[in-house]
Amino acid sequence: MFELQNDADIRGVATNGIIGEAVTLTRERVAALGRGFVEWLWNEGERRPLRIAVGIDCRLTSPDFAAALAESITALGCDVLSCGLASTPAISCSTTIPQIAADAAIMVTGSHMPFNRNGLKFFVGGNSVTTDQMTEIVMLASQSEPSQMPLGERVGEVRIVNLMAYYSTRLRQKIESELTDAPNPEQPLEGLRVVVDASNGVGAFFVQRVLQPLGADTNGSLLLNPDGRFPNHSPNPEDEEALRAVREAVTNAGAHIGIIFDPDVDRLAVVDADGRTITHSKIVALAAALALEKHPGSTVVTDSMTSTGISTFVADILGGRHHRFQRGYRNVIAEAKRLNAEGDDCWLAVETSGHAAFRDNDFIDDGAYFATKIVVRLAQLMREGKTIFSLIDRLPVAAEAGAFRLPIVIDDFRRVSSDTLASLRQYAAQTPNWELLDRNPDGLRVFCRNADEQGWFICRPSLHDPEMVLKVEADIKGGMAKIIGRLKLFFRNLQTVDSSTLYKRQ
Repeated sequence: MFELQNDADIRGVATNGIIGEAVTLTRERVAALGRGFVEWLWNEGERRPLRIAVGIDCRLTSPDFAAALAESITALGCDVLSCGLASTPAISCSTTIPQIAADAAIMVTGSHMPFNRNGLKFFVGGNSVTTDQMTEIVMLASQSEPSQMPLGERVGEVRIVNLMAYYSTRLRQKIESELTDAPNPEQPLEGLRVVVDASNGVGAFFVQRVLQPLGADTNGSLLLNPDGRFPNHSPNPEDEEALRAVREAVTNAGAHIGIIFDPDVDRLAVVDADGRTITHSKIVALAAALALEKHPGSTVVTDSMTSTGISTFVADILGGRHHRFQRGYRNVIAEAKRLNAEGDDCWLAVETSGHAAFRDNDFIDDGAYFATKIVVRLAQLMREGKTIFSLIDRLPVAAEAGAFRLPIVIDDFRRVSSDTLASLRQYAAQTPNWELLDRNPDGLRVFCRNADEQGWFICRPSLHDPEMVLKVEADIKGGMAKIIGRLKLFFRNLQTVDSSTLYKRQ
């Protein structure tokens, strides 16, 4: 069971379809995890009939997994609030929306993973469980019988609730409250043309329940039909093919903006009216601009992969404070909350993958809320004849940038990743004009000061896969090739890491 745990989530192969990938996440295991979650909740507080919201994405196995959760949860005397197709952020809000009032929640989702995968995310009080809490839940689920007896003879009930209606109302109200001075306050998005690519996930609600009722023109929107096979493009909003489709749709529709969600709508990427892609450092910059316009001088927490340009943009151009932290959206959110608790004013936690959590949304990792803020600001900018890109047009951009994944070729990948970083640190320290950043929060970050480089790189273990992740940037043409050339000399001596991708890109 523990092999299914991925940080604070459950992830596994849920169906056949890819050669060499055996099914690991079964109906029985999902049922056991539902039981383990209930027992963990009882251990954390009052032992009573809990109300647990359950939502699903569009994956082929999600309805069956939701049914398995309902069976195991109601067998313990607790009630299930069946939310049907829902976004992950909406499920996390089910404990804070008064009309739902769940005690806890479970989302059945494979996020942006391939069609044969699926997983579970657990929430209490609007917050995801932590990694340590997830370990406790898995431990309880691994027991053959419940460690606690059900609540008397009571069998819980399953009640269908319309969570997405309440959640969508929240987003509409946010837009209406921000655009009270619109020419038509009842349809404040009138005249705005928005293309949305829902990646065949659950994001169609943003078109149908948020944008259209407020007057936006959404003609040209893509893949609004949920389809767990993801037959059109990768469900990852960073995928180049997916972004190409959005650029074409924006051009064809004459849209002011294009927004692409991942299947469970907790992250996004953006294309502006001129077809410029806003991803990676640019999506971090956009979130920072939105936060710092309203909260000048506050802190922006990002993951460790952000560029030096982001630091310059946040501190020198926007007048905020940049705080790098560990990779992983839960890590940056936890760090933002910690800073606020210590009196450091922080309004944003954001990751280069497109995850953004704003303090004015209780630091919920919410792609639709981020999109709502973008749409509101764009509607305001259009009155000045500006585009959304005007918020980030002063972001310093590297001349060259590349990201590489280097597979670890033996089983003990945690030891290998640790040894690799230790050896690379020593190699970098011995390389002329390479400067190590002493307090990098995640992996190893090195500034490359040679005249033919003028750049930097970061190397870290992957959060989810047995591989090393390498990101390289240079401020001069040809600089990245020089940095990678010196890194090749290091990696070619390692038998535990496959560095062939460094050669394919050169």
